[in-house]
Amino acid sequence: MTKTFEELGLSAQLLKALSENGFEAPFPIQEAAIPLVLEGKDVVGQAHTGTGKTAAFGLPILQKIKPDGPVQALILAPTRELAVQVATEINRFARYIGTKAVAIYGGQSINLQLDRLRHGVQIVVATPGRLIDHIKQGSIILDDVKFVVLDEADRMLDMGFIDDIKFILFYVNEDRQTCLFSATMPPEILRLAEEYMKRDEIEQVRLNEEEITLETIEQSYLVVEEREKFKHLCNFIKQNKDAKAQTIVFAATKQRADRIAYNLRHENFSAVTIHGDLSQKQRDNAMNKFRKGTEDILVATDIAARGIDVPAIGHVINYDVPDDPLIYFHRIGRTARAGGEGKAISLVSNDRI
Repeated sequence: MTKTFEELGLSAQLLKALSENGFEAPFPIQEAAIPLVLEGKDVVGQAHTGTGKTAAFGLPILQKIKPDGPVQALILAPTRELAVQVATEINRFARYIGTKAVAIYGGQSINLQLDRLRHGVQIVVATPGRLIDHIKQGSIILDDVKFVVLDEADRMLDMGFIDDIKFILFYVNEDRQTCLFSATMPPEILRLAEEYMKRDEIEQVRLNEEEITLETIEQSYLVVEEREKFKHLCNFIKQNKDAKAQTIVFAATKQRADRIAYNLRHENFSAVTIHGDLSQKQRDNAMNKFRKGTEDILVATDIAARGIDVPAIGHVINYDVPDDPLIYFHRIGRTARAGGEGKAISLVSNDRI
């Protein structure tokens, strides 16, 4: 039987914030990880997008740190979007505690980040490269950090951040509590855990496939000629038009994403693009429009879409089908958030059959 958040040992302030944000009962990853983190264990968690992992580590960290102290928790994330999402969610949870989290990432003015740091923060959520900039110039001191979280660790390794992670962890006290969350558990992840976590206190949390499968997503595919894809994309959007549901379209390359968005706008759809070649200002502008609902469709590449958490996403369309099943899972996990419902359709070219 699923426990309540109160039974997991969370404080009254956190329970109030959870209730106001619509959290009724813990997801499996939260039920498994929260008590372990509260007990002081190092945790290795296998969790996919949409399983509630931010709350799994964020809530117990908020309960254990001092709201008026220096930086006491460090969360590393692979992308700017994920860093912003995690910091935003943690600040929602911390509403009645007074703890502050700030997102630190490249592409944003370092002076703006310095100003936020001067006002006092207890949790830093950062991409590795920009955090190293702050460490080197002494604007972020990690001497008082008691908690380290490596979020989406497999993606950070895929993006070549392993040396940056090791550099950062060198500046954190060895008696810290460490949590590592990853969608997959390749040997490199396990070696990282063995090297930087307290072996006698490591607890592994692995969700069963049944628990991480998003059963509330209606999945389908359509076999089409490559040249007919855009027509079928438009038809699906028109047939499933819902004023309350937005759509993400996944493309294989930045160039295809730009072309799809351009063609959608030409057909009088409201669409924006997000990919790695855009400046941070352009990406923020696109995401703000999408989050506010002024744009209904977001066309994205996989890496750029990491960390996107928009509750109103009702449809995910794979314009290009990924080769890796885990990437497919991450994509469709953008819909049916927090137990909701959604649709996912894949447009499969004849030559992929």
